Amino acid sequence: MKKVLSFLSIFFLTCLVCLTSCKGSTNSSSKEGKVLNIYCWNTEFKDIFEKFYQPKMPSDIVVNFIITPNQNNEYQNRLDEALMRQLSISHDDRIDLFLIESDYVKKYVDTPYALDVKKEIGLSDANLAYQYNYTKDLITDNKKSLKGVSWQATPSGFIYRRSYAKEVLGTDDPEEVQKYLSNWDDFANVAKMAKSKGYFMLSGYDDSFRAFAANISSKWVKGNTIVIDPQIIKWIEMTKDFSEKNYNNHASLWSEESGKGMGKDGKVFGYFGPSWFIDYTMVENSLENADEPHVVGNGSFGDWAFCSGPQVFSWGGTWICGAAGTDNKSLVKDIMYTLTCDTNTMEAISKETGDFVNNESAMYNVANSNYQNAFLGGQNHIALFINSAKSIDKTNTSPYDQGITENLMSSMKYYYDNEKTLDQAWNKFYSSVLEVYPNLVK
Repeated sequence: MKKVLSFLSIFFLTCLVCLTSCKGSTNSSSKEGKVLNIYCWNTEFKDIFEKFYQPKMPSDIVVNFIITPNQNNEYQNRLDEALMRQLSISHDDRIDLFLIESDYVKKYVDTPYALDVKKEIGLSDANLAYQYNYTKDLITDNKKSLKGVSWQATPSGFIYRRSYAKEVLGTDDPEEVQKYLSNWDDFANVAKMAKSKGYFMLSGYDDSFRAFAANISSKWVKGNTIVIDPQIIKWIEMTKDFSEKNYNNHASLWSEESGKGMGKDGKVFGYFGPSWFIDYTMVENSLENADEPHVVGNGSFGDWAFCSGPQVFSWGGTWICGAAGTDNKSLVKDIMYTLTCDTNTMEAISKETGDFVNNESAMYNVANSNYQNAFLGGQNHIALFINSAKSIDKTNTSPYDQGITENLMSSMKYYYDNEKTLDQAWNKFYSSVLEVYPNLVK
């Protein structure tokens, strides 16, 4: 699909140039469309949009969210198909905005499908000044053009159950708990202690994966050869050890079983993740009654806290791209500015959702305010990550990350479950990856 996308990118660019030339001196930009089509893979951006931008939307514009799940490359496949026919369909049917995430952001950066944020959409360097550098570097193409913007920065850590920490460690204070979890050996020691009290240190096999994968020393692919970093080997070895000792609950990420571990009767000590993982996943799963207020006493809500954990890492992030061929450039610009540049809006997003947003000024304001996150028992977790966010490095991101990581986690599950040997699990991994990316080799 990558080769097809690259080939058709040339065709798309040719069509775009022809279309521009044919328009001559007529000013078609004075009239904007009445339909805004947004492609994404879940409701996260939809929720942000409806809460923080919808109130200022012109009443005569229809907004359509076209949502396709990320699993098995489904979202990318549907997005690719839509982008390929973008200039051959009516304006009302075209993509205006599309979202991409860190695992495959590089796939779209060096294509003509995403508009240049500064030259074609119109945001200025001054508008973008407070955004964290890595969020801009990651989506800058080989011609130094910025091809998207994000409302998120994603410094991550370990989110643990306060009451279980008190029972196991004698304290639930984030600074004190961090002392017990400052490296992987100490983390394993606490896992042993937690097990003796009847708790699982982690929900399952994939929980710690991002903490290791974010610290790889090279990209997953060199040339066209798949490269397995020592950090990945460490993750496999630790996860196998935790599985055999029942330090984890043998669940898979995003599974129902993993979610149950966050609930009132869950026995999971903690989860690795960024702040978006709390709002998007943990809050809902923590509630005993979803129809009741989100307050302490409703399930495990409020019985959690954040610490850095044994290894600094970053996980995820979502970028908003303006689609070439849109007839809503002015609206696209205003959406991008409001949700990723405007300090007041971004500060409101952070306080409302708990998200660590992509604006240094907003994050400084929240970190130094009386903000308290109710889910985290009143902790101001923004202050915890205010420094680490500046040092996030995503230079080892590749276009193959999603397909490789998903197949690695699913293949190794057979090894953790004792259904395959390690060699057999590796063989399954390679065969699965090569099916998705036939241009790669072992």
